[in-house]
Amino acid sequence: MMKQLQVLVIAPTPFFGDRGCHVRIYEEVQSLARLGVQSHIVTYPTGRDLSDVRIERASQLPGVQAQDLGPSLSRPLLDIGVLFAADRLIRRVQPDLIHGHLHEGIAIGSVLRTLHRIPLIADLQGSLTSELVDHGMFGADSLVAAVSRHIERWLVRRPNRILISAVSGFSLLTEQGVARHRISGLPDGVDVEKFFPQPPDPDLVSQLRLEGKRVVVFLGVLTAYQGVDLLLDVAPIVAKFVPNVHFLILGYPNEEFYRNKVSEMGLGEIVSFPGRIDYSDARRWLSLGEVAVSFKSSPTEANGKLLNYMACGLPVVASDTLVNRELLGEQGLYVSLDSIDDIATKIIEVLGDRDRARAIGESLHRRAEQLYSWPALAVRLENIYRETLGNYPSI
Repeated sequence: MMKQLQVLVIAPTPFFGDRGCHVRIYEEVQSLARLGVQSHIVTYPTGRDLSDVRIERASQLPGVQAQDLGPSLSRPLLDIGVLFAADRLIRRVQPDLIHGHLHEGIAIGSVLRTLHRIPLIADLQGSLTSELVDHGMFGADSLVAAVSRHIERWLVRRPNRILISAVSGFSLLTEQGVARHRISGLPDGVDVEKFFPQPPDPDLVSQLRLEGKRVVVFLGVLTAYQGVDLLLDVAPIVAKFVPNVHFLILGYPNEEFYRNKVSEMGLGEIVSFPGRIDYSDARRWLSLGEVAVSFKSSPTEANGKLLNYMACGLPVVASDTLVNRELLGEQGLYVSLDSIDDIATKIIEVLGDRDRARAIGESLHRRAEQLYSWPALAVRLENIYRETLGNYPSI
């Protein structure tokens, strides 16, 4: 009988936050638990506790607050707090390996590996430098970006194994000097027992006054680089051809900012921002939509929301990136972010042909079940754990 694994999961973020990276961490841990793998998540002092996973929080530092998302000057201090909390947990639990998320997780995990001589697996969903550029921290051609790329290149060569959620990550990492045998693909997954097609909830329809509306739905982080501003520009064009259309834009933060913007643009009748949606309730809200959208501009960052759309049986209009094409395959409806008319036309077309929309949604649902359900991905992840342990410290 194989030894039951104990895993230290480093989550340098205010976990749990009902968004992409957090959902990946949660679903990995949940799915591995069904295989007997015990995971211990170490994270920031703030975040929402969950009853079905083990969470250990770093100590709260006076005057230091973690933003819900994105980079900030306080994050290095918070990461040091996670390092100390993780060190205490290792001494108490003695895990078999470290699973560090994001590039900060590599930095923390590298220190812990040196101290405790246990292997480090990194879980990356894109480029650190690209994310900082997307968040407006500095320009892509600036000196700071060049320094960031150098740091990133150094970091990614530290782990014993790196998990990537998209095939595009292979070329990025190999260009940064990572040996191919240290890179393993592990796509984002979806819990098909929680996300599946269902009719619109009549209570929600009534609450939101969506009777008779053709709903376009988005669920994610409310920022410009996620395409929210672009969606507002598209909305009035679609409304000219589909008068009963309604854009239901779900998520956080910046809800109040966008509500004010919608009011200023005169779009209050066709666009609404209900706010943050609990992960456990996401299926009910997504099922209000006839078509789902994602116009994320990053060419490298993971886009796990697409899998929730797919599992709920929704046709998806998405930006034309390698990440999105890998997830959606031939049934994705791809658009160029340089053309508002192109985006509007795709949405109008799918709303105008219910039979086609239904067929696309059913096909994407099957694709999610067959390729991205967590039970199969969890087995793959456990095998990666055991292979890494078997080869340590030679790799």
